[in-house]
Amino acid sequence: MKSTLRKIQLGLLSGVLALAGSAVVMTSSASADSMTQVNATQLVADMGAGWNLGNTLEANINGIPSETAWGNPVVTQAFIDRVRAAGFKTIRIPVSYLGHIGSAPNYTINSAWLNRIQQVVDYAHGRGLYVLINMHGDGFKTVTGSWLICDSSNQTTIRDKYQKVWQQIATRFQNYSERLIFEAMNEEFDGQYGNPTQPCYSNINAYNQIFVDTVRRSGGNNASRWLLIAGWNTNIDYTAGNYGFVLPTDQYRSPSIPANEQRLMISVHYYDPWDFAGEENGTITQWGPAATNPARKSTWGQQDHMDAQLKKMRDTFVSRGYPVFVGEYGSVDKTSADSTNNRYRADYARTLVSTAKKYGAATAYWDNGWNGAYGFGLFNRSSVTVTQQGIIDAIISAVGGTTPTTPPTTTPPTTTPPTTRPPTTPPPNGRSCSASYTATGQWQGGFQAEVRVTAGNSAISGWTVTWTLANGQQVTQAWNATVTTSGSTVTARNVGYNGSIGAGGSTTFGLLGSSSGATGVPSLSCTAS
Repeated sequence: MKSTLRKIQLGLLSGVLALAGSAVVMTSSASADSMTQVNATQLVADMGAGWNLGNTLEANINGIPSETAWGNPVVTQAFIDRVRAAGFKTIRIPVSYLGHIGSAPNYTINSAWLNRIQQVVDYAHGRGLYVLINMHGDGFKTVTGSWLICDSSNQTTIRDKYQKVWQQIATRFQNYSERLIFEAMNEEFDGQYGNPTQPCYSNINAYNQIFVDTVRRSGGNNASRWLLIAGWNTNIDYTAGNYGFVLPTDQYRSPSIPANEQRLMISVHYYDPWDFAGEENGTITQWGPAATNPARKSTWGQQDHMDAQLKKMRDTFVSRGYPVFVGEYGSVDKTSADSTNNRYRADYARTLVSTAKKYGAATAYWDNGWNGAYGFGLFNRSSVTVTQQGIIDAIISAVGGTTPTTPPTTTPPTTTPPTTRPPTTPPPNGRSCSASYTATGQWQGGFQAEVRVTAGNSAISGWTVTWTLANGQQVTQAWNATVTTSGSTVTARNVGYNGSIGAGGSTTFGLLGSSSGATGVPSLSCTAS
């Protein structure tokens, strides 16, 4: 469970941003992007590690959405590139419309706002990422101007408005590829944390059906696009259990979709146990089997609970061809109360992502842009830098490669080999680079490592790093580099966005591997171009 207040950084509510791109008219291209038929298994695999651009396009002041209203800076292409470079392949972009929706009967969305939404979508979609956009805060009773209220008596008007708003969104993005996914709504419920009520749940089911029908009939690639729907408050129990959730029919989908496949996904969120994940106090700061202080560990919501909840979604939906998307998960920073907190935040994220993968679900970490006490931030959006590399590493390692039976924690192994080898020495002049290797995680049967590539006295436009694997080692996954192996020789080459490095500058790439013996630290050779 969570409240809207958790997502807002207190004291940061400031003036409304003049809408970016207000003088620019943006429309979808006349010709559609190529649309690939991706089945459920392929979709989850392709989405990889996901991340939320939270507290941004859903932020508002007095019911008027503005991306800087809750203290985050304007989104830039450089920042999205930084998220991509960290290893994320999917970005969920929460969006509110609220006061940017005009009056009846047309309910026209403010064109500048829709233009800005499209611009931010393009930052990510244009880089080959999966992108999800939704209707986020329009159903929160705590938000000024909210209107998608499931227990309101005025359902005829609400449904008409909902249909016309989604008609405009779907039309604007109708020609985008399958990497754009629409999400019907966010945490829709009556605002009371208890068992679902009727007819409120029936109205949520009706919204989902309107959403599916409207998008499918809007033209372009929307007839076969993956659509994300949610039950009561995106709660696992109330969606998978016998509480009233009804899957919408998909009668208008493209006939090109194989009859035995679905194009609907199920959205849930995961913040259990709340006293660790979201409660803003310094009492419960540890989670999982590596916890060292029982007084700081919650009495519930540990690995067995997480496994059972995600298995429930697999048994109810994934087994029938409906993939699951854990659209939000994460835990707040409590290092001000417990300096060891971040290791348990990483363990929590690693376990959630690996368990979701096991049960056929994709995931997206909730990042509200706030770094500091009780923030979810993984990046500093102003300086375009990483702030929680350990949590990011945990997420990336869990979604790729071979996940051990018991996910690795930050507890060191019984025998710890040297973890860092000094960089190779570059030539005295000319284009050169050096590379250093750090073992960032080790466990029985596997390891994780980071390699830092540093340019010499001159800027370089590309790099290649080679090394020899120890006996019994094998690289199973890599990110931020193209890695190939020939026998025991590993060759890692830069990808497009991290080949150019200024003199003395550096970049990193990561890898995950299996090992049947000791995990040594290899000697690296770096060649620049």
